Parts: sequence; structure tokens; C-alpha cells
Amino acid sequence: MYWYFGDVTVVRLLVQRGMAAIYLIAFLVVLRQFKPLLGEHGLLPVPEYLRGVRFANAPGLFAWKYSDRLLDAVGWTGTIVSACALLGFTERGPIWVSITAWLVLWFLYLSVVNAGNRFYGFGWESMLIEAGFFTAFLGPRWVAPSVLPVLILRWMLFRTELGAGLIKLRHDQCWRDLTCMYYHYETQPLPNPLSWYFHRLPKPVHRFSALFSHFVQVLAPFGLFAPQPVSAICGGFCILQQLILIVSGNYSWLNWLTVVLGFTALSDQSLGWHTAGALAPRPLWFEVLLWAVALATVLMSIQPALNLISRQQAMNRSYNRWHLVNSYGAFGSVSKERYELVIQGTDDAVVTAATQWREYEFRAKPGDPMRRPPQIAPWHLRLDWLVWFIPFEITVTPRGIRASHYDVWFLRFIQRLLTSDRAILRLMGSNPFAGTPPARIRAVLFLYRYTTPEEKRASGAWWYRREVGVYLPPVGIEDLQQV
Repeated sequence: MYWYFGDVTVVRLLVQRGMAAIYLIAFLVVLRQFKPLLGEHGLLPVPEYLRGVRFANAPGLFAWKYSDRLLDAVGWTGTIVSACALLGFTERGPIWVSITAWLVLWFLYLSVVNAGNRFYGFGWESMLIEAGFFTAFLGPRWVAPSVLPVLILRWMLFRTELGAGLIKLRHDQCWRDLTCMYYHYETQPLPNPLSWYFHRLPKPVHRFSALFSHFVQVLAPFGLFAPQPVSAICGGFCILQQLILIVSGNYSWLNWLTVVLGFTALSDQSLGWHTAGALAPRPLWFEVLLWAVALATVLMSIQPALNLISRQQAMNRSYNRWHLVNSYGAFGSVSKERYELVIQGTDDAVVTAATQWREYEFRAKPGDPMRRPPQIAPWHLRLDWLVWFIPFEITVTPRGIRASHYDVWFLRFIQRLLTSDRAILRLMGSNPFAGTPPARIRAVLFLYRYTTPEEKRASGAWWYRREVGVYLPPVGIEDLQQV
């Protein structure tokens, strides 16, 4: 097998350190954001969400009991263990220490995601859970690595890339006619400082970019299981595409996690490394465990594999409550226009035509046209993301806008702003009401587009926006008492 796969000692090190860094960020996000959004007094309280839910349906610590104190314990334990893994401490001891450390990270984050409701409904949550579980079987640095867990993670990379490629070809004409990149950088969830410049690239470059995406995500994955150096070359294409996405947008840790998975397609020889000194052979019990995990992976792969060839391909779906061996995919369709909600408040108890409105800013979501889009990833701003999704539920017509309903969490969010709730305000950008809370708040829908180079030179603005309509009419705290 050596001639086919090459050595993976350094590859194992890269995967373990990369995974530890991502888990560290994920648990820091838990400590920073979970309680204001999902805690006992959050926008979608976990006790309310998990009422009557059994452990068998949503495994995790919080299925038995949730408290903010337990959440802190989970967050700090995950932070400490992932930091130890990042520093290599977990890989210096016996095999069982390495396995246990990674399974602790896996189970703690599984607990968070299964209690996280809509704020943890992103595809990269399941990706992190799955990758963390199989990283547990790579083994410590003093033991000769097995190619089995590397191949399992490579299979995950295959499903991630091919799933994303097929969902694009099946769901949006602009991917088939190579025009999706005309819009992508302008309408992506959270643009970064370079997104404006990527959007202004010539159209032939955008068309080539879409074609390159199809090559990387539809054709290259089949080379991931070829002999070296073919596998390393295909993995290199996957990594290159993810690096381009990293410098052109903010997608939490999705792209970074895919880069780490891309390492599994490499070999020590392809990286120019040669392991010095013999490593200890794997004990029999560990070898048996690895083959048992591999067999279980094969069985769990049946449904995701069938999903890949299905015309009704599902995107980001888990087939078991442990979030193992899932189906993945991203950007099956690309928005052609960008609508954004802008939250505005006023001190006026009675709204008139003369009322002056002041805007709240989010940390990364577009608001003030003069503000340059920030670099956030791999940090994850969960509130910004969920507010970004709301315009997709709004119908825009020539006569105005129409909303069928308001999400409970959004009304509670407005309620918190009306009381100047410190926990929620810490998740946002500038607060225009630093002294006393506003008397009224409304939400206005705007159509955004990037400024042209001429407009940007003249005004310094990154965005041009036009008001479309009022999504949430002015409300006071008395209007939201029963939310």
C-alpha cells in the first residue's frame, strides 16, 4: 500500500493540528454567542426547544438537562481540550488518550449542535462533527499511522466536493451557462474587504472561475483515490479553490475545514518530507478498532452515496443523529440581487413624517454603504447569518413587499434592542442608542449593489442602496410583551 498512498505521518500531523485550531474557534464562538442566542434567557432558549426531546433523538449533554452553567462547562472544556490538541499535548501519551480527547471534542460539539436550533443549522456544523469523530482514530505521533482513517476523511472530502459540484449543476442555470460568478461576490452572505474587487474582475475571468469550479468539484474528486502523485494533485486543486474562497468572502470555518480535509489527499513525499526514525507498530486492539470503524463507515455511506446520484439530491443532510457520514453541498443556487434588512430606531414615542431614524450596525452584514466589508472568517457571526436569511422569506412586488410571518427569534431580537440588552448588543456593531433605549424600532428592506469604480472614487462608498419597503412597522416594547 505504500507505493499507492505514500507515507502519511506528516499528513496526520497537519490534519490533527488543523482540526484542533477549528475546534478551538468553534468552542470560543460557543462561549461568546450561545447564551445570548440560545441560553436560558436567549432568543430561542434551549430548554424550550428540547422540551420533551429524548436523548435518542438528539444525543448530547443538554438532552438530559440544560443550564447556562453547564453550557459554560462544555465551552471551556472544549476550548481547553482543543488548545491541548493544537499544542500537541494530546498526541504525546498513550493511544487511548488521543482517542478520548478527540471523542470528547466530538461529543461536546455534538451536544451544542443538537441543542442549537436554527442558529446551529449550518452545513459546516455537521462537517466539523464528522471530521472530529474520524480524526480520533489517526493515533498519537509516536505510533505508525494507518491509512484507514486518512481514507475515511478523504472520502468525506470526496462527498463534500462532489456534492457541491452536482448540486450546482442540478439547481441553477447560471452554473450551467457559467454566469453565476457575475453575481456571487456581490450577493454572498458576508462579503469581505476583497469581495468588491473580485466582483469587478472581467466577465471572462468569472466564466473561467465557474468552469474551474466544475472541474475541481465534479472531476477532480475522482482522482482523490488514485495513486500518488495523482491524488496529491487533485487534493491540491481542492485546496487552491478553497484558498480563493477564503480570500474572497467570509464563510465561517467551512473553507478552512475543507482545506484540512484536502491535506488527506497528500502524502509526506508530495510535501517534500521524509519521516526520520522508526515509529512504534500499531497494537492489535487498535488495528481491530480501525477496521471496525472503516466497516461502519462503509455501511453508513450507502445513503449518502445514493444521494449523490439522485436527481432529488439533498444538500447538507444528516442520516443519523450522531451526524456521521453526511451529505454535503453549497450554493446550489446563486442570488442575482442582494436584499438586506436594516434595523432602525428612534426616540420618538409617536412616529411622524418628521421622525429621525438611527441605524443599528451588525458586525459584518452590510449596513452603512460607507463601511468597508470586514474580514471575519473563520469566526462565525451567527446573528448576522440568520438576519441575512430573512429577505429570502420576503416577497418583493412592484407595489411593495409582503411577509407571511415574523420569526419568533427575530421579534425577540427586536424586543432585546428595545430594552438595550447588553448580551445581544455585544453581538452587534455600533449601538446608536448608547444612553437610553429607543422608543420605537422598525426593520426596512433595502436593495444593495456594489458601487461602480467611478462611484467609489467619487464618494468612497462600497455600496449603493435603495429602500424597497418596511418589513417590520415601528414597534415599541409594549407591542412585544407576549413574544
